[in-house]
Amino acid sequence: MDALVSLCKRRGFLFQSSEIYGGVQGFWDYGPLGVELKRNLKDAWWHDMISGHNELVSPAGAPSTFEMVGLDCTIIMHPQVWKCSGHYDLFHDHMVDCRESKKRYRFDQVRGRFVEYQGKKIFVSTLAEIEQEEDEVRRRGMKFFKLRAKNADELTVEKESLTLDKLDSTENVLAPDAKALGTLTEPREFNLMFKTTLGALGGEEDTTFLRPETAQGIFVNFKNVVDSSRVRIPFGIGQVGKSFRNEITPRNFTFRSREFEQMEIEFFCHPNQSQEWYRYWRDRRMAWYTKLGLSSESLIMREHHTEELAHYSVGTADIEYAFPFLPEGEYGELEGIAHRGDFDLRSHMEGKLDPATNPMTVELNEHGKPKHRGSGKDLAYRDDITNEKFVPHVIEPSAGADRAALAFLCEAYTEDEAPDENGKMQTRTVMKLDPRLAPIKAAVFPLVKKDGMPEVAQEIYGALKEHYNVFYDAKGAVGRRYRRQDEAGTPYCITVDGDSLTDKTVTIRDRDTLEQTRVKIDDVVSEIQSRMKAST
Repeated sequence: MDALVSLCKRRGFLFQSSEIYGGVQGFWDYGPLGVELKRNLKDAWWHDMISGHNELVSPAGAPSTFEMVGLDCTIIMHPQVWKCSGHYDLFHDHMVDCRESKKRYRFDQVRGRFVEYQGKKIFVSTLAEIEQEEDEVRRRGMKFFKLRAKNADELTVEKESLTLDKLDSTENVLAPDAKALGTLTEPREFNLMFKTTLGALGGEEDTTFLRPETAQGIFVNFKNVVDSSRVRIPFGIGQVGKSFRNEITPRNFTFRSREFEQMEIEFFCHPNQSQEWYRYWRDRRMAWYTKLGLSSESLIMREHHTEELAHYSVGTADIEYAFPFLPEGEYGELEGIAHRGDFDLRSHMEGKLDPATNPMTVELNEHGKPKHRGSGKDLAYRDDITNEKFVPHVIEPSAGADRAALAFLCEAYTEDEAPDENGKMQTRTVMKLDPRLAPIKAAVFPLVKKDGMPEVAQEIYGALKEHYNVFYDAKGAVGRRYRRQDEAGTPYCITVDGDSLTDKTVTIRDRDTLEQTRVKIDDVVSEIQSRMKAST
């Protein structure tokens, strides 16, 4: 993971936000290569979900044909949206404060191990990455017990790694930044929404929130889309956009950030068919990741247990990936596919529903009135053929663009051997990204900067530039140029050499196989197009 993080900064995939001022935890900037990777990922999702969808044909496994449309909603919405959705009351993580260091931690994310010395057993916690966890726990344990290096064997560190929420008590816990035991407070709820104010006065009545998810913008526009687009159920509304969550302990590179981008579908269907659509979207979304290059051996589909389900959920499955920063055998969420029932549309019609009721009814205050009043608008759907009126059920495939980009970077990072410019085998670092996701599709090199080679290379570059994001490089030995493009994930390198001026051919080098093929200059564009098409 350290090698990947280093490469991401060195080659311009990712930078920490405001790095020259020390950075801001939980915020990341995408560099020249990173922004192309993420844009390609979002474009692939949008094409698969929306623009490339054929509503006249029933896809394999789907109960019927269906329509798909897009939407782009605002980040700031009416504050009542978040009260009716349940985020205002229920969108919490449990946190603990350290009385000694004055720092705050998310209760279920701080890891540690039990340490014992001369019969005294304590729990040493840390925020170190999993690879460094055991060494960091040992180091802090020795410091707590005032042991020297020569006495290290007297300290016992248990193999099992636990999070704080798995402990019976925090009385004997050494907090991540503390010197004494028992400095952590009892866990308490912390709302994850970022507050902001509307208008110039900034009073309490002007408080609103940055959206913690893109889904609610789709729900409050349900009637607008139905009325304006003439879509018929079943249909889906897709959206790609920024969301914000005030994570207590953002960590693991971009995996858990405070600002992130979501790729979400809200799929509206008849209640009687909702389980069939739920199964369809689970399978379809799993297949999307493998088609773009994630190993099926590193992916799992995990159904939530009943106690895990959100208050609105009839059923939820997570697509999870074995990120390298997690302990062996553990997986991190890439995408959730949730069966939301009719919770959202009814909440925005009637008022926030009470999750403790079954079937759910509007939650009332002490005066017997709705705790959070809905819009009063009729969001039911009337079938113009059968004349049946009902509140649709919703299936929600919700993916994180940033987490997906991170997963594809982790999967792509490879170290192998390749010959250098002198034919000697050297270790090379290569990002084996699917060509559809690669930030740069091809790089064009003149072998030397003379004898007419740059002119030919520039002509090829210009022709390719009309179709793809390509790169021109005439600096340094050609072997070093290959290495730079390997680290950028560029699938094809095109070299103009002395023979190109006489036989009108160039060499195309394949990033993964290292195979070099001579191709006529006039055929370079069609050859790259053919190879790109073959990767789909």
